[in-house]
Amino acid sequence: MTDSLRDFFDDTVDPDRNLVVLDRSSPEPVRNMLNSLVEGQPVSLTEIDSKELDSTGEGAETDMVLLVENGHVLARSTLDELLESVLLINSDLYKTGAIDLGDVVLPDVLKGLDEVPFRVEGYPESHKEKLLLIIVSRVIERIAAETGGGTLRTSFQRLSRLYDEQGTYDVYDTLHNRGVDVHIYGVGDVDPSRLPPVTVHTGDTYPYQKSWFVVFTPPAESDTNDYAALVALEDRPNVWDGFWTFRPEFVTRIESYIAENI
Repeated sequence: MTDSLRDFFDDTVDPDRNLVVLDRSSPEPVRNMLNSLVEGQPVSLTEIDSKELDSTGEGAETDMVLLVENGHVLARSTLDELLESVLLINSDLYKTGAIDLGDVVLPDVLKGLDEVPFRVEGYPESHKEKLLLIIVSRVIERIAAETGGGTLRTSFQRLSRLYDEQGTYDVYDTLHNRGVDVHIYGVGDVDPSRLPPVTVHTGDTYPYQKSWFVVFTPPAESDTNDYAALVALEDRPNVWDGFWTFRPEFVTRIESYIAENI
């Protein structure tokens, strides 16, 4: 029986997946940014230098990051992809709308860390860690917009954030215009008339104040398998425990719990 959003953390698969860098030429600052992305997480980051490349079976590929589980390569992304989509990005670009929703990308090696539990801190303790959850949130919103239907449930803690962040406001206005059934949750600290035309749920209990979720389920009649969810809970000020998942049955259970209990 599920009694809270926290219970869903016990239902994650939590695979033993790690990142391996095939690197010949990237400068040390790039490697440091990669390290900071997973430092303190249940994901290790190792580097294979040029002398070891031939033994990996990856041929001459360099400046690549591999997602590995039990010795098998599950996904790969170039360092350039990670730089352009995560490592060199500032969260303000999402708040202001400088990055178009259709251009939001989660590199395959990070998408493949689904159901790995992350514990992240926000600014000023750590900007990059929380950014990863922001990007995952935007990717789920992009999936909903591209599907053009289904249900999206998102918590904002304070609904005024949706009004204050022009980029976020525009995303949710777009989602509504594309036929997505959008539900937003949070403390009602702004006049609903200032929000996009979506269904608003307000309250002051723990789920409204301390949860961060973005959950999308496609239309029942759709043949798409684009189920996606991010769930994060604020354990202490600006410190979040979170995971993301693309498992349809799991996403459906999370969505049903939110719809019935929050």
